Amino acid sequence: MKRFPLFKTSLISRIFGSFATKVFPPLYQSVINRLYVSIVHADLSEFEPAQSYTTLNKLFTRQLKVPRSISNENDIIISPCDSLISAAGTIHNNLAMQIKGFSYDINALLSDYMSKKFKARLEDGFFLNFYLSPKDYHRYHAPCDMRITKAVHIPGKLYPVNLTWLKKVDALFVENERVILECFTTENTLFYMVFVGALNVGKMAFTFDDTIQTNAKNALQQYYLYDNISLKKGEELGHFCMGSTIVMLFEKESFTPLIQEGSTIQFGQGIGTK
Repeated sequence: MKRFPLFKTSLISRIFGSFATKVFPPLYQSVINRLYVSIVHADLSEFEPAQSYTTLNKLFTRQLKVPRSISNENDIIISPCDSLISAAGTIHNNLAMQIKGFSYDINALLSDYMSKKFKARLEDGFFLNFYLSPKDYHRYHAPCDMRITKAVHIPGKLYPVNLTWLKKVDALFVENERVILECFTTENTLFYMVFVGALNVGKMAFTFDDTIQTNAKNALQQYYLYDNISLKKGEELGHFCMGSTIVMLFEKESFTPLIQEGSTIQFGQGIGTK
């Protein structure tokens, strides 16, 4: 398979990002927005109408008109986003699946910035891949009451992350740009959230730290340490500037799934128990 070099995928995404953030005259913008909604079959029943967004990017990153209801039971972990569960299962020999038949090394995914001692706690734990398609709500939220102790930004390629490409590129999640959050529950169990960039995902934004800048020219790997960042279940974490993927990795015996691979889920829905 022909692979595009890093600068091409990044450049394509930056060009698309420029178009998506451009403010066109209202009539033209309304046509662009309506066309997008029609092509991707986006359901806007929970959102403002398409013509109300002044740029395509504002439509991509739209907010819910009415907050979703979420369980207040402490042991319920909710979905951080609207998505398809493209893969789910147990971590064995430091391997997780990006899709059936295609595995990757979680040590490579998490990078050397995460401690070996913490990564070892993931063995026999559980992984979940959340694929956000272009039609989905693109904001992501805290899956439980949680603390964030570290973030790592790793520049990389921006291959598409749809199901077709997951079968084409080995360890695609490791190849692509990503931001990794090291997190702990109120019970002090460890989990990671990995936000994977993709073609046309020009930016990944985070509400708790606006200094994390993705898809930037000449970007270098960077890590960020936090002393006291806590979020409540359902609180907004940030957004993708189009569809992409979130990978969650839980330490052993800290997560029991309530959903299966292939499930279509929504932010706020219970996906597992602690």
